[in-house]
Amino acid sequence: MKQRASYSCSNFRTALDESDNAMVLSRKIMIKQKSKYHQYHFIVPIVGLITMAVLSITVPVAADRFDDAINGLQNEIGGFQQQAADLRAKADTLQNALSAISAEKNALQAQINLNQAKSEKLKMDIKANEEKLDRQKRTLNKTVAQIYANGDTTPIVMLASSKNVGEYISSQEVRGSVRDQMKTAMDQVKIIKTELTKQKTEVERVLADQNSQRSSLAAKEAEQSRIIEQTRGEEAAYQNMIASKNSEISSLRAQQAAANAAAARTYSVSGLTAGGAGCGGYPAIWCNAEQDSLVDNWGLYNRECVSYVAWKVAASGRYVPHFSGQGNANQWPATTARTGIPQGSTPKVGSAAVMYVGYYGHVMYVERINGNGTIHVSQFNWGLAGEYSEMDINPTGLTFIYF
Repeated sequence: MKQRASYSCSNFRTALDESDNAMVLSRKIMIKQKSKYHQYHFIVPIVGLITMAVLSITVPVAADRFDDAINGLQNEIGGFQQQAADLRAKADTLQNALSAISAEKNALQAQINLNQAKSEKLKMDIKANEEKLDRQKRTLNKTVAQIYANGDTTPIVMLASSKNVGEYISSQEVRGSVRDQMKTAMDQVKIIKTELTKQKTEVERVLADQNSQRSSLAAKEAEQSRIIEQTRGEEAAYQNMIASKNSEISSLRAQQAAANAAAARTYSVSGLTAGGAGCGGYPAIWCNAEQDSLVDNWGLYNRECVSYVAWKVAASGRYVPHFSGQGNANQWPATTARTGIPQGSTPKVGSAAVMYVGYYGHVMYVERINGNGTIHVSQFNWGLAGEYSEMDINPTGLTFIYF
């Protein structure tokens, strides 16, 4: 959440202009009135009070001490992620593999620190607005009390105390203007408080996800430590283990490729086109790194279909949970359902389309619904080469997740 809340002061300027006009009008009324009834003596002080109150309503001032920390952490994240990518690209030894994981953990910790700083900044802004709101409530209470201090004075008596009907109407207009200005000021503060509370909730949810991701990386590091124990730290034994794992992965990828080819016929895939430069907007830090060499913000390997769709949904401002080891495409419906995200069989623009094929399954992002009932999707890794592409597909039989 990089964007800081900002609000126009035009409404407050209008309120101040109106209060100045009301003050001039009320002074004219007070000069003219000679009646023994002095119930209107409160008008000038109240308008002045309202003017001060409106002046006191300002957009929450961000804690400047957090800004430098946030900027520094953002720079650190990029550095750590690049370091992790470089190490992953040459993770041909046990030590390089362990170093890559450590770099990923450092990048994640920097992300957590960044969101913690944002959260603290938002908490301070919320507290400041709560204090402003409380002051406005007290001011409003005083205003109401003063307006009705002479509540036993009937409209007839109030009219009689004025020299003419015009003076009476003007007095009533001033009272109405005072109430309107105070209500406008209160509404503005409430709007700011609501927005800040919403942002704080979102940051805390991101923190919870990233703490989960840190736990996943810690588990992976522990797994690597067990590998060291199993191989007694001998490079030859490690290389044999890696070769065996790579053989398993190659076999699974071949099965997935065959499943995708069959699915292309089943789902009437057409118009398959490569996305070209830019990776469909997918971040360069992940797109330009070797496939499966980095873990993204949701616990998913880079340049996989799942990583792309998770990023695409999150980039639109919607919530994507951390998958914590349950992020294969065919696991998405169950994983997202645990966080209350709905799903169904009807395609919607912006939804994730899950295809149950092969060992991993496949997930795509619904870009549009075509006139013939097919859907146009964007995706990664359809050809199992970590590539970006787009295509049209029959939606029948797919599960759609509505983030």
